[in-house]
Amino acid sequence: MATPTDIERTSYGGPTGSVQQGKHRQVIQSVGATRTLVAKESGSLCLFDVATGNAYTLPTPVEGMQFEFLTTVAVTSNAQSVTTAAATQFLLGAVNNSKLAAGTDIFQANGTSHVTISMSGSTTGGLIGSTFTVTAISTTQWVIAGSLVGSGTLADPFV
Repeated sequence: MATPTDIERTSYGGPTGSVQQGKHRQVIQSVGATRTLVAKESGSLCLFDVATGNAYTLPTPVEGMQFEFLTTVAVTSNAQSVTTAAATQFLLGAVNNSKLAAGTDIFQANGTSHVTISMSGSTTGGLIGSTFTVTAISTTQWVIAGSLVGSGTLADPFV
């Protein structure tokens, strides 16, 4: 698939790549209860930094868009969640969910019905250090990969 022509390129056209000086990425933090991401924020690190939970909504996927999510404050009520922009856009991939004490389970998003990952702060992850990345691979799918930190009897975070 070709890169869209309206995306700014940093390459000088050399055969071995390019160097980008001073690259910094946007960190989205303290967003309150809900936040809808926009396409131009692709590449951002989005923080779950509120104990009462944050809910992010992804933009309509364009191939190559990417967002990373990181829990910096354990959720104590509500949930930390990421939802696709439409019921026809799905999550595909898997996350590891590990207990602080011991044990790991792998949960898989099937790419055909899962539209949300929701972390409770216990069984479905959401403790400090939970992190995952979503990358758009088509106009209808986001690939998800990451590691969640949970407690208790681990459960599937995908809805």
